[in-house]
Amino acid sequence: MGALSQFFSHLYTISIIFFTLFALEVVILVRSITGLKPNSEKRVITTAQYLKLIDQKNPTVSYSSKKKNLLRAHEECSVCLSEFEEGEKIRQLKCKHRFHKDCVDKWLQQYWATCPLCRTKVVPDDVVASYHRLRNQVEYDGSDEELIFLLSSLQGNNFQRFF
Repeated sequence: MGALSQFFSHLYTISIIFFTLFALEVVILVRSITGLKPNSEKRVITTAQYLKLIDQKNPTVSYSSKKKNLLRAHEECSVCLSEFEEGEKIRQLKCKHRFHKDCVDKWLQQYWATCPLCRTKVVPDDVVASYHRLRNQVEYDGSDEELIFLLSSLQGNNFQRFF
């Protein structure tokens, strides 16, 4: 009796997985026919577009010790805590804080686009939301291997006994 119960349990699990796969294939087919994409009304921008916009609003310059303020004995990047060296690319934000270009660009990509020191906005919120929407987007590319892996991880070892 226990073997029969286990058989029906496995049959039920396989049926659920089969119908889930079938439903996903139907959704993908409908989207490909109609040309619809998820969140099509929401704009998404790439990393390159995002960094280009930051560069337009806050261009980089080469650091020169000749231009530094006489009140400051030395200047350093508040992200990496290294002193600026002659000729390094630095970015001065609208709030007048200066950082190494690579340091602040990495910060702006990982966090909400604000100055690391004073939290002044560097780019508008809608641009940041569009960029993070792309970074957080998870798309299914139609690969059966990915879907089987996903479903097998949800089911555990019971699913792998049948394949």
